[in-house]
Amino acid sequence: MNLKSMTLPELTAVLKELGQPQFRAKQVYTWLHKGVRAYGEMTNLPKSLRDTLAREYPICAPKVVRRQESARDGTIKYLWELSDGNCVETVLMRYHYGNTVCISTEVGCRMGCAFCASTIAGKVRDLTPSEMLDQVLFTQMDSGREISNIVLMGIGEPLDNRDNVLKFLGLVNHPDGMHIGMRHISLSTCGVIPGIDFLAQQHLQLTLSVSLHAPDSETRSRIMPVNRKYDVEELFAACHRYFQATGRRISFEYAMIDGVNDHDWQADLIARKLVGMPGHVNLIPLNDVVESPFKPSHRVAAFQKRLESHGVTATVRRSLGGDIDASCGQLRRKAMEEKEGAGEP
Repeated sequence: MNLKSMTLPELTAVLKELGQPQFRAKQVYTWLHKGVRAYGEMTNLPKSLRDTLAREYPICAPKVVRRQESARDGTIKYLWELSDGNCVETVLMRYHYGNTVCISTEVGCRMGCAFCASTIAGKVRDLTPSEMLDQVLFTQMDSGREISNIVLMGIGEPLDNRDNVLKFLGLVNHPDGMHIGMRHISLSTCGVIPGIDFLAQQHLQLTLSVSLHAPDSETRSRIMPVNRKYDVEELFAACHRYFQATGRRISFEYAMIDGVNDHDWQADLIARKLVGMPGHVNLIPLNDVVESPFKPSHRVAAFQKRLESHGVTATVRRSLGGDIDASCGQLRRKAMEEKEGAGEP
């Protein structure tokens, strides 16, 4: 059992079973959320308790397998090795409003989006709350940069690992932990409608980002298999329900793919679907993934102008870390290929 995945009440119950007073739980919780790697660092705990915890509840911390820093913009890409040998990616980006970390929520991904490197090898397993928290915590510690914003937009589909993700959000938001506000957190989904409806019921103040990438069912099913289960028409309906329940504006991610989703009629369709629901469309210049047949669009500016002509707020995401394989899944994929080439399991 990993104490760092526990809420403070859960941790309190564990220490109570060990015969400890209630205040010890808060001490342990605070130390764990400072990134200690051993109980010996918890200097205000009795040695007998530290020894018991070390024996019963080992602390697991990720190891840096690779660290690549962009010479262009200071973006840092981490490849972390987890306790079972699997690897996930984390990206630290600088913006004018602070440092944002993009974390993974699963080892691999089963959603199968045709333009994404994360899904090429499929899904291996869910990440635990502590493994998500560690990406934020140890990225901050290693980089020396204070993290103010989090996006759950790395490897994996957050709403495919919903319970662990929600627990992570509670942990990272806790005042005795890193205390990062919900308004500084964005959660991205490719369109898992039951998860969107569930989030609406939680009334969290986070930003919901929907990976749209096509407003029509035919195109979206071609590039995003999830659309065959949750059709784009149902997705737009769920987004309207989410806005009505929370009052929170949704961000729609839109990777611009040459000749596939960059036509004027598709911009017009997006605008029609967003009527009555304030939304922000974030146009993403496509990363050129070697294994993918799709190429970056040359119509990003024209598409943006078309959306804006309908009164839709549209921006173009600034490309960061292009010189360090910063797009999702690329670094992990390279590491996997190198292991296979060396004959490692």
